[in-house]
Amino acid sequence: MMIGIAERRRELPAVDVAADQTERSKRRIGGLLRQRNFALLWSGETVSGVGSAMAAVGVPLLAVAVLRASTFAVSALTAAAYLPWLLIGLPVGAWVDRLPPGPVLIISDLVSAVLYASLPVAAWAHVLTIGQVLVVELVAGAAGIFFTTAYIVYLPVLVRPDDLFEGNATLSGSQAVASISGRGLAGLVARAVGTANSLLFNAGSFLVSVACLLAIRAAGPRSAPDRAERTTTLRADIAEGLLFIWRDRLLRTLAIWPAVSNMAYGGVLALSVLFLVRVAHIGAAEVGLLLAVGDIGGLAAALVARRVAQSVGTARTLLLGVLVAGLAGLLIPLTAAGPRAAYFVAGSGIVTAAITGTNIVLISFRQTYTPAEVLGRIIASQRFLVYGTAPLGALLAGALGTALGIRSALWVLLAVFALSGTLLLTRPILSRRNLPASPDQLRPGGTPPA
Repeated sequence: MMIGIAERRRELPAVDVAADQTERSKRRIGGLLRQRNFALLWSGETVSGVGSAMAAVGVPLLAVAVLRASTFAVSALTAAAYLPWLLIGLPVGAWVDRLPPGPVLIISDLVSAVLYASLPVAAWAHVLTIGQVLVVELVAGAAGIFFTTAYIVYLPVLVRPDDLFEGNATLSGSQAVASISGRGLAGLVARAVGTANSLLFNAGSFLVSVACLLAIRAAGPRSAPDRAERTTTLRADIAEGLLFIWRDRLLRTLAIWPAVSNMAYGGVLALSVLFLVRVAHIGAAEVGLLLAVGDIGGLAAALVARRVAQSVGTARTLLLGVLVAGLAGLLIPLTAAGPRAAYFVAGSGIVTAAITGTNIVLISFRQTYTPAEVLGRIIASQRFLVYGTAPLGALLAGALGTALGIRSALWVLLAVFALSGTLLLTRPILSRRNLPASPDQLRPGGTPPA
């Protein structure tokens, strides 16, 4: 089955010569942001990213400061956001391969807007509970799976194959800026208007994203002929995606390593706000600023990722990023109020930079390495394996934090995070300068390693 998929080729639409020259001219003058469709996608995702970053701080603050939730309950919020990957992660990929990605993105945004708006409404009515917050995180996490999968599939529709790395880097850079500003604003807005009310900004940001998506004029449905001709069952489609990953040794490695890594760092993220507030004794506004400053690393990585990858190779960039992230993460548990807050900024900043750089490499790699007609399933299957471990990491963090103390739990989790990089020390990665452009290059007699 995998060979049959691998032998298929993407069919690119015919491009008018004049239109092609116009597009190339736009890229030279102003880059991808001069292209209308990409600019709309970028604008919507940047605004939405600010709101989501505010919610990433605001929801745990709501649980800690307003609902007085326990350590385990706060960790459960992170678990709830990732749990849908275990429940529906696999079928989502098959559904996205059968549906036009644009409407999937719009519906996902609308669902998320309603969910986050329900939290301040419940607070106004004095009926807000930790149970409702958990349900919102669970359902919003499910909507996010649809959005993330369709979004990665949608980008190759809007830009040319040789622009994918730049597109992913540009979007990652804007997300880093959004995360910095959103996290920085979160504590300040929570102090000004109330923690629950601050979540209205996230709800509104999803509506801005919807408006931008509606304005995009794509050439047409990405795979209408495939959907019309598809006769296989949903179960068969899911199995096809999983088998493709399992039989491809490189995709298999790039699923197992992040599954372990994400489990560990997911636990770190689940404890971060709790650690800064209750252990390091840092105020709510300062927590948001610390998290925002740490995200500057993501922006820096997005700006230099393409240059680094071209200079040293994508495979070596991946290995370098994993090594640096593992070592830098060990600075985080040293954090305390006062000058020692710099440990958190440095540790989280470097980790975020490394993760952003490796993510840009991996997303661009999968978008070119994977055949278009199975891309949704490959993305969803990979993320099912990767993000499916995040709820386990969050629950493990809660258990470790309760049993050993929050700081000790962070040491354990970050040690596992650092050691997970050894899983990448395999021949298909160590022997190459660049990750391959197709599965053919890994077969006997295929293109020699770059």
